[in-house]
Amino acid sequence: MSKGKGFRYPQEFKEQIYELYQAGQSVPKLSSEYGIPTGTIYKWISDLKPFTTTEDGAKINRKELQAMKKRIKELELENEILKKATAIFAKKH
Repeated sequence: MSKGKGFRYPQEFKEQIYELYQAGQSVPKLSSEYGIPTGTIYKWISDLKPFTTTEDGAKINRKELQAMKKRIKELELENEILKKATAIFAKKH
């Protein structure tokens, strides 16, 4: 038997649970009310709570920060490839 990834909740639902938590509902209450494991809710809270603030005042959560770092690495790699291609084409002329 292969181990499945389980049920995936929509992002909007996760954000609604987070908002209920922010409004003062406890994790155990949310867990029993919606049938979601407490560990899952704690993970959503960790992922969605503001992690840091940018220079322009925008709040970024941990998931957004990880996505930004991944995108920066991709862009740096593309930039390095383009630099090498430019050097190759410059030598041919």
